[in-house]
Amino acid sequence: VCVAGYGQSGGNEILQLLPPPTLQAKETQGLCPERDFKVECGGFSNRPVYSLKYVPDTSLLVTTGPPDSSLQVWQVSAEDSDVIKPVSAIPTESVPGQPWARIATISARAPWVLHGSRLNSVQITEVESRKNVYMAGIQTKSNDGFLESWELVLCCAKGQLCLADVRQPQSPLEAVSVPSAPCGERWCMGVGRGPQGSDSSSQPIACLSSGGHLTLTDVRKTSESLASAKCRVPSPSSAAEFLCVSWAPALESCLAVSGFDGTVHVYDVQSWDSSGREAEPIFVHKGHAFGGSDSSGGPPFVTVHAWHPQKPRTLLSAASDGSLHIWDWVQACG
Repeated sequence: VCVAGYGQSGGNEILQLLPPPTLQAKETQGLCPERDFKVECGGFSNRPVYSLKYVPDTSLLVTTGPPDSSLQVWQVSAEDSDVIKPVSAIPTESVPGQPWARIATISARAPWVLHGSRLNSVQITEVESRKNVYMAGIQTKSNDGFLESWELVLCCAKGQLCLADVRQPQSPLEAVSVPSAPCGERWCMGVGRGPQGSDSSSQPIACLSSGGHLTLTDVRKTSESLASAKCRVPSPSSAAEFLCVSWAPALESCLAVSGFDGTVHVYDVQSWDSSGREAEPIFVHKGHAFGGSDSSGGPPFVTVHAWHPQKPRTLLSAASDGSLHIWDWVQACG
């Protein structure tokens, strides 16, 4: 597990943590299992880290954060060292007021990073050579684009999904309006897997707005709504850059939502329809909300969450007070 700080003062830590044995064990460990993470290696970033991605099949990390949309590449230490070192930077065109870039990584023919802060700046870069593999051919002033999938799916501020075939280096992004998507809100999205035994091209998409609206579509028919609902959140998010929605990889029809306060909500979307009515979460993790205050003196809010890839009901979540939680959830009977 890799984590990083996002403070504006510099000297933000980047740490690789070894999960506690209780998370790695296949069977239950006694009554008093060890529950703490252990630091394997670490380093420091002189800029805030708003997004951190591991490059599959390598020992590299890619990070991004203010004040611009450039990317930083890090080398995780070798066996004889406990230091995470910066090795290179991937520069981007400097545009005044351009926000930090959203990123996604994959190891295809070579390690790639997909990045962009606006829809007209989306590109794929080979991490080690810094060679551009793909550049979007769309021109738009819409910003706050959230980048989440290797189908090159984007959810932008106006509630649009954009698709492109990355096998064609100059193929344009095709924008499609999300059904029932309120305008004037910021958006993020998550792409899941289809049900077991279904067509491999069937992938559900969940689009989440800063107002708590959730719209479900399918990657094959993004213009058609499968369902929509309103999350039970206290108020529209004031820290929309940390909105997060993700599908459970080992459970059908379950997703998690965070970024509104100090909680993580789990929903079962199986019974949702197109009414857009308020949905009842089947579980709410409130552990971060009782952890004290963050650096601003206010209550902590969840900055990111992720599902365990094999344990169906296990999630990890981090909050603005520096806390990192691993937790299981149980759906109440009835």
